[in-house]
Amino acid sequence: MLITHDTRCALDAVVDLVNTAPENDETPDGLPDVATLADFVRKHEISDVGVLSEFDLSAVRKVRGRFAAIFEAPDARTASALINELVAAAGTTPQLTDHDGYDWHVHYFAPGASIADHLAADCGMALAFFVVAGEQERLRRCEAPDCRHAFVDLSRNRSRRYCDSRTCGNRLHVAAYRARRKEAAG
Repeated sequence: MLITHDTRCALDAVVDLVNTAPENDETPDGLPDVATLADFVRKHEISDVGVLSEFDLSAVRKVRGRFAAIFEAPDARTASALINELVAAAGTTPQLTDHDGYDWHVHYFAPGASIADHLAADCGMALAFFVVAGEQERLRRCEAPDCRHAFVDLSRNRSRRYCDSRTCGNRLHVAAYRARRKEAAG
């Protein structure tokens, strides 16, 4: 599957956004305030964003929940319905652009759109491309029992199981190894 630069940027943004959600009532929100949202916008080099407010923060949190549902979708039909609702609500207005040193690419958000609509349109379309390509199963959650982070499996053979093989994957492999050694010694 060919993934363009802007689609990859949108995928990175949507994964990072979904992963800011608190995993339960005891964990803090990864988007606690407008300043953190502004940092998120800067980190992901999201263009055409004006001054952010509490309203924007609230709207982005709502969009984040809708994106999370897409990663939980059991099949392509469910994911497509969720994506269609999200993108339609954003009022998409596809436009070709070549800003900031990037070659021609498509923005799906309307000029002057809120950050929530911007994310819903661009990130929603990036996820839509996966459904269209028959690759919805690449939109996953980490299989580590104590981690439910979202990720997009871009491995060639669709075999990635953990959000980060260096943390979740290694931790589980080490635990399994220690359990086998303990059982063998026991």
